[in-house]
Amino acid sequence: MSFYRFEELESNYLTPHLSTGKAPVIEGKYMYFCLLHKNAGTGSELHYHPNELLIFPLRGKINAIVGKDRRIVSPGTFVHAPAYARHSMKATEDGPCQYLYIKDKTWTVVGLAEDEAVPEKAMTVEEVNRKYNVGDRDRHQKAQGKSQAIINGLNVCYYPILDTLNAPRASARRVNWIEGERLAFGLFEVPAGYAEPRISAAHEMFAYVLRGKLEAETEGRAKTVGEGDIAYVPRGTPYRLQVKSPFARYVLVCSTPYLEERIDNMTPEEAEQARVSLTPN
Repeated sequence: MSFYRFEELESNYLTPHLSTGKAPVIEGKYMYFCLLHKNAGTGSELHYHPNELLIFPLRGKINAIVGKDRRIVSPGTFVHAPAYARHSMKATEDGPCQYLYIKDKTWTVVGLAEDEAVPEKAMTVEEVNRKYNVGDRDRHQKAQGKSQAIINGLNVCYYPILDTLNAPRASARRVNWIEGERLAFGLFEVPAGYAEPRISAAHEMFAYVLRGKLEAETEGRAKTVGEGDIAYVPRGTPYRLQVKSPFARYVLVCSTPYLEERIDNMTPEEAEQARVSLTPN
């Protein structure tokens, strides 16, 4: 499927014994693309996971911790949690929060308690929801052994990009690009009049429209997309994102060569341990 809207998808708790976060999940070949919702004053306990995580708030404020660095994060600030980095994201007391939540597919989206070892086999979202209710932290049987959570020595993981998502328009085409080991994040601001090329995607991509309209072409289909619309571009697929309004602001996330090589060379045993499907939905 080429085009999505999160509100048309089923939403599930991702790690109910450690977090109140609930999200619809779009599954590519190399990454999970989600929109996480948390009610005021609720969120996740300190935890970690073997995959890299990208966070971009859309509504509300997040009381965020990555490693030992705690900050209040608002829409317009990007948060990067490297693989194994200990972190927690909670909505502040003054209201709910909502944020784009992107993980690479070397592991499921289910997190691990900060003092838990990486288990021999990951749990899927379906399994963890059958096993636990929200808040069942004390019932959780932790994998025994040494935790691999990284707490100390992390570099700065917070990237202010915009004051707000309604910030004044840029006068020229502007791209903020942040590339991790496995996933990359870009915030694009594009006035009308820029002729975007039609090219083949070097990497798997998801585009999420924040403001304005785009004519999106992917997988042989074309559609005018606006605020809240998502376009999925598989790796190697011809695509084009052309602004069709006076101005457009959108997020683009993509896989990196490191991640692609790692996923493409997974053995069936490694894929089973990580509980991942190597075919996008």
